[in-house]
Amino acid sequence: MTTHAPLWTPSPERQKATRLYEFIQVIEEASGRTFKDYHDFYLWSVAEQEIFWREFWDFAGVIGDKGTQVLRDSVKMTDARYFPEAQINYAENLLRRQDKAPAMIFRDEAGSERSVSFQQLNHQVSQFQQFLKAQGIKAGECVAGYMPNLPETIIAHLAAASIGAIWCSASPDFGAQGLLDRFGQIEPKILIAADGYLYNGKKIDCLEKVRAIQSELSNLEKIIIVPFISEAPDLTGLHNAINYQNMLQDYVPKAVEYHRVAFNHPLVIMFSSGTTGKPKCIVHGHGGTLLQHLKEHILHCDVQQNEPIFYFTTCGWMMWNWLITGLAAEATLLLYDGSPFYPDGNTLWDYTSEHGCTLFGTSAKFIDALKANDLSPASSHNLSALKTITSTGSPLVHESFDYVYQHIKSDVHLASIYGGTDIISASFGLGNPLSPVYRGELQSPGLATAVDVYDGNGRPIPEGGGAGELVCTKPFISMPVKFWDDPNDERYHGAYFSMFDNIWQHGDWAEKTVHHGLIVHGRSDATLNPGGVRIGTAEIYRQVEQIPQILESIAIGQDFEGDVRVILFVILKKGESLSDDLIKQIKTRIREGASPRHVPAKVIQVADIPRTKSGKITELAVKDVIHGRDVKNKTALANPEALELYKNIAMLNN
Repeated sequence: MTTHAPLWTPSPERQKATRLYEFIQVIEEASGRTFKDYHDFYLWSVAEQEIFWREFWDFAGVIGDKGTQVLRDSVKMTDARYFPEAQINYAENLLRRQDKAPAMIFRDEAGSERSVSFQQLNHQVSQFQQFLKAQGIKAGECVAGYMPNLPETIIAHLAAASIGAIWCSASPDFGAQGLLDRFGQIEPKILIAADGYLYNGKKIDCLEKVRAIQSELSNLEKIIIVPFISEAPDLTGLHNAINYQNMLQDYVPKAVEYHRVAFNHPLVIMFSSGTTGKPKCIVHGHGGTLLQHLKEHILHCDVQQNEPIFYFTTCGWMMWNWLITGLAAEATLLLYDGSPFYPDGNTLWDYTSEHGCTLFGTSAKFIDALKANDLSPASSHNLSALKTITSTGSPLVHESFDYVYQHIKSDVHLASIYGGTDIISASFGLGNPLSPVYRGELQSPGLATAVDVYDGNGRPIPEGGGAGELVCTKPFISMPVKFWDDPNDERYHGAYFSMFDNIWQHGDWAEKTVHHGLIVHGRSDATLNPGGVRIGTAEIYRQVEQIPQILESIAIGQDFEGDVRVILFVILKKGESLSDDLIKQIKTRIREGASPRHVPAKVIQVADIPRTKSGKITELAVKDVIHGRDVKNKTALANPEALELYKNIAMLNN
């Protein structure tokens, strides 16, 4: 691997103004040692993670009883317990402020906007908490949300957390079966749902789906309906349902009461994408979620008090949970619900500019779409307050790094980040505000997270030595507490520890760079294997999606004549057609930009690509379809009808 100049390097003045720099000074003073750079500090944090987390608890001002022990039973990863004596409550840390500064600003795609102060947030959490207690909800019982990205969703979550109840949520674009696949496993007692949502200029009703699922959830005792697309939703046919506004009126705000719980007490149930069967129900705890998110906000993203921060996310994506913990860093959350391109591609940049957003979080696909539509926010918007752009969901290709610095902002910390639902964070690959940004690379693993890359024999691959399985070799603070309804942890072990003994295998194909960063090539179970050589699909997408005629692509491996051949499906821009010349151009670009092994045997035009609710393209589903296998859980897809486009394609028979 050849080295190259960074795209961005923070100035010494900017470095010294960060919370990470401040924290390193705290550690240097306490330890009597000096760290030469981020990587040096990272290596120390992995080797001395007990000291790291003890000091960070105090630095971040975590509210709770810390206890004396930081980590117990760490030899076996699944036995490790952080802060085993601690008593803590996630909601208490997010509701630490009670002043009249804005805690949340919400905007919908029609441009309607409202603000909720920290004081108002506390008041509504108190009212919702009183309602939950009146319903007899206890610690360890489930409260579910079927909600857009509204302030009320956060209020419900924090009210549940305040009494030790468990929160789970699904975004409103899920159909009835998708909801039952999720909520049916955990049997919530309370369901809060919006009457509908807005998307692409349309009002979309949710109440029919709530009516369809209510009788299938045998433990469901009460439904709260939040008015969003109408002032007075029709509750006809809903059992034990109440309007959210009417519910609030039954209770007078008072101080929120907090039930402090053990560090690992369940906080949320996160659902895996569910494209290979019913989604896994992954349980995360109060303490690990809080400390991991605070570390990422304060140290890695340099979120400071009162700063407006934004992430484009639905409530079914892990990044929603990540965003709302920003309240514990005393930031202001900018919430948006709707299409990011309605009425045009300036929508989110208008919002960012008007509120002086300092952190803008999005997906790699959104950045690709901006680029494909020739948008240049740098020339159309005032982004002077913007310090950090984070991108996740899929690998951010090299050319998209160029686009951000050329067309969004030249002096910005661009952090391609990586983790997932399984770890309720991005700590396997993060940005940091002290180090340079290199084209196509994630800057660094997260502090106190022992990330490595292994070959098939379980040996570490050195920096610059090629790709392998991304692993974590030591316990980390946001490991799942358990899987729901998995009494012997068999599914938990099978998901992460079946490949390497006592080593977390994350299921992605990655490589370490000579800059101490990472490049993630995609899911390792979706890597291509032509001629027995494993290659990542991201390497193909990077080349193909630079071709002007192409909007998007998906590559899979087809079993053919005793080997595997690469098949590439492409969506073309309006008015373009897949000519022989364009196919030749595609193959040449891949051969020259990646390698001859990456060149597809067939290039096929399609009208759509199946994707999950969080926007990730689903290569495994397409692979199953072209091999005549059933896709196990189509309800996990945002557009399952797209699978029909991949059936019975004659070109794949020869």
